[in-house]
Amino acid sequence: MQESQGQAPRDAARIRVAVVDDHEMFRIGVISTLRPFFDIVAQAADVEGAEAMIAESQPDVVLLDVHVPGGAGGGGAEILVKSQHRSPKSVFLALSVSDSPQDVGAVIRAGAQGYVTKTVSGNDLVSSIRQVHEGYAVFSPKLAGFVLSTFQTMPGQSNSIDDDDELNSLSAREQEVMRLIARGYTYRETAAELFISVKTVETHVSKVLRKLQLSNRNELARWAADRRIV
Repeated sequence: MQESQGQAPRDAARIRVAVVDDHEMFRIGVISTLRPFFDIVAQAADVEGAEAMIAESQPDVVLLDVHVPGGAGGGGAEILVKSQHRSPKSVFLALSVSDSPQDVGAVIRAGAQGYVTKTVSGNDLVSSIRQVHEGYAVFSPKLAGFVLSTFQTMPGQSNSIDDDDELNSLSAREQEVMRLIARGYTYRETAAELFISVKTVETHVSKVLRKLQLSNRNELARWAADRRIV
């Protein structure tokens, strides 16, 4: 029987999650939402507490607010930088009310595996945690453009796409749709930009994902970012 997204898996190994957020009621609510699906191993409300907690508990995934008091004022990015060597197997997923390019860029450059806003649904948050634990990058669709810009300013990225067989497998129209979707456009916004129907956009996106062997638009955004083609 296939597992429903809203149900906890019966046989899968439980992912160990730590939660960092200075707003107690929000933190309690997040933990309550996640507890049926994951082992919540620790929590913290400030930079110093988070660093100590992560080092001690060695969580699989750290759910990390961007604006956290304490430390040298670097918030979530500071926690991330200082904690990676103390808990090298942990991956970090930012969860913040902020969608500013500065906040997104700071934690991505510090090494976060993903960034979602606090408007995310409970089911989507559960899915995002599972995806980053599996090694995927996860971002709220509207943040994709910021993420792409961040990757484009990071060293070590290749500029050459001439010999990219995957990109060349897409038609000209599919490439247009791919670029807009990777930037965070909705299907409706993409349709308006290209003067085509929403149904046509959906068809193109399905073909793009199939040709590139990707599962969703978050993976598409990362794929495009890696190639610096948006």
